[in-house]
Amino acid sequence: MTARKIPVASADLSGNEEKYVVDAIRSSWVSSTGPYIARFERDFAKLCAARTTVGVCNGTVALHLALLALDVRPGDEVLVPSLTFIATANACRYVGAEPVFVDVDPQTWCIDPTKIEAAVTPRTRGIIPVHLYGHPADMDAICHLAGVHGLWVVEDAAEAHLARYKGRVTGSLAPLATFSFYGNKIFTSGEGGALTLSDPQLELRIRTLRGQGMDPQRRYYFPVTGYNFRMTNVQAAMLCAQLERHEAILAQRKRVFAAYQERLAAVAGIGLQPRAPWAEPAPWLFSIVVDAKAYGRSRDELATLLAEDGIETRPFFVPLHRLPPFREASRARGEDLPETDTLAERGLNLPTYNTLGQGDIDTIADRIRAHARGQHG
Repeated sequence: MTARKIPVASADLSGNEEKYVVDAIRSSWVSSTGPYIARFERDFAKLCAARTTVGVCNGTVALHLALLALDVRPGDEVLVPSLTFIATANACRYVGAEPVFVDVDPQTWCIDPTKIEAAVTPRTRGIIPVHLYGHPADMDAICHLAGVHGLWVVEDAAEAHLARYKGRVTGSLAPLATFSFYGNKIFTSGEGGALTLSDPQLELRIRTLRGQGMDPQRRYYFPVTGYNFRMTNVQAAMLCAQLERHEAILAQRKRVFAAYQERLAAVAGIGLQPRAPWAEPAPWLFSIVVDAKAYGRSRDELATLLAEDGIETRPFFVPLHRLPPFREASRARGEDLPETDTLAERGLNLPTYNTLGQGDIDTIADRIRAHARGQHG
């Protein structure tokens, strides 16, 4: 066992986070107005090459708000990958729409553009491609199909801060994108989220809906039913500190990825996350797949042994089409998603955070190697 527990994620708040949060508290601007909100929205929009950013209280809210702004209604269908966090599909249900699940491409682990057309029906309104585990989806192919069928596209970039697709950064690959800044994300405010977008009219609608539906030009006049989805100045203060050292944070995490790749590349039965030639993935969680036959143990067996070693891991998401809220509708549609099922059964996320040292990476890799083929070394 390791001398201490190695968590799967740990927030790095070693920059100006405390300074800016204390500043926000001392200024008394702790709610949904304050200078850090404007600064965060400006800085993040610049990093994402987007016209504007709208900060919100979490990533799930960002998805919900995107669908509200796009006027998605009961009876509409939205195409989403089944291999994603449940928030992607939950947001569809929040507005009365039905998520329709599409299999993933084994070369990206993201929604497979070649499977999209078969899932389109007269009720389909849009597509939410998820940049899974930091790897961008094939957005050109997806946006082309959306154009052919008159569908909107929303990037779910919760896990892919500043990833690049053909040189373009996530958050600028579709007219609307959503982000999460949950505690385990590359940039974090504990909770928090954002939308990036280019259309001024859509921005006005999003900002109005976010702020209880109040007319931005007339205080306490509410022309529509709105929501309280606002980000606080304290959350934004943390994010400003994170973003100002974004290059250092990404470099640290890329170091972790490179070390894992070097140590695990030759372990029989351990597969690494693929990378498309046009992609520069975001280094969120280092992901492996366990081939039980070649490795000698299943993914779950390896995870149990690593936990006994003091090493925390995380299995891939349970496919959404297998979960109780969605499985009956998925069965009724006859959805068959073999790539999703295989990855979900075999996938494992390893500890990934800025301050993970080479010694810990060596220990993790050594234990994975030692547990192969039934050895307990």
